[in-house]
Amino acid sequence: MADEWKKESPKLAVVVPCYNEEAVIGETLTELLDVIKRLKSSSAIDEGSFIYCVDDGSRDRTWDCISDAHSGDATVKGLKLAANKGHQNALLAGLLSVRDSVDCIISVDADLQDDINSIVDMIEKFSEGYDIVYGVRKKRAADSVFKHYSAALFYKMMHALGVKIIYNHADFRLISRRVVDSLSTFGEVNLFLRGIIPLIGFRAASIFYERKARKAGKTKYPLKKMLSFAWDGVTSFSVAPLRLVTAVGAIIFLATLAMSAWALYSKIVGLVLPGWTSTVLPIYFIGGIQVMCIGIIGEYLGKIYMEVKARPRYIKDMELF
Repeated sequence: MADEWKKESPKLAVVVPCYNEEAVIGETLTELLDVIKRLKSSSAIDEGSFIYCVDDGSRDRTWDCISDAHSGDATVKGLKLAANKGHQNALLAGLLSVRDSVDCIISVDADLQDDINSIVDMIEKFSEGYDIVYGVRKKRAADSVFKHYSAALFYKMMHALGVKIIYNHADFRLISRRVVDSLSTFGEVNLFLRGIIPLIGFRAASIFYERKARKAGKTKYPLKKMLSFAWDGVTSFSVAPLRLVTAVGAIIFLATLAMSAWALYSKIVGLVLPGWTSTVLPIYFIGGIQVMCIGIIGEYLGKIYMEVKARPRYIKDMELF
């Protein structure tokens, strides 16, 4: 059941993480302001609702653009981080910075690929009592063949590993204040919000939209970063790779026993064949498996190391509020 305060026009904050978005941030804020004004005029949201941009240590004029927009319209507010900490940390910084002053928060990237008009549908779902509203892409027609199939493989793999994740959903979503309060209790340094939000629970719904092409600027997720992001998601939410190491070790052990039995039999009946292939290939095979397993274990040890240090996930530089 919806909380009592949801019956009134909710106060909304739209959190926009930004990194080197000078080329597009002005147009993004113009379109967001238009949606916010329409929602205010229809009393769908409170008059105090606002946009909150988080500059993730940009090296261009992104912060200057945010400051100029704030000077022209106080609806635009912002936070500048002292250094680049990555999209997930920048998003979390925005969520935690505004949670005490709003009823709900919508997160959206600055590249205008997500359908900003879907914010209206999200607010309607929130008024119906949903604490989480996921923005889900209807299809991936604009993606390259590689990106389309690699994304599908990623979601299937995450589900197979037992990770609760919404198919074709990125970080375009609405969450209520109590969801953010719950999110704040997660102290992990290795953030993967797409996996954490579904873990929290509460009543959830999805709205579907057509994703657009980026209007300006460059993507912040080239192939290397996409693969790193996917690996972080797997290792942050599943111990299946470690169990795979155990399974591989057991299989190799059984295969070794079988080979040993075959070698003894061959020796007894005089079928021993000369040659280095039968010796070298197993050594290479087992050596490769060992290196791979050590690498997987190392990834988890590295994550434990980062968590144990408990360094701050981000440091604030300045804020416009």
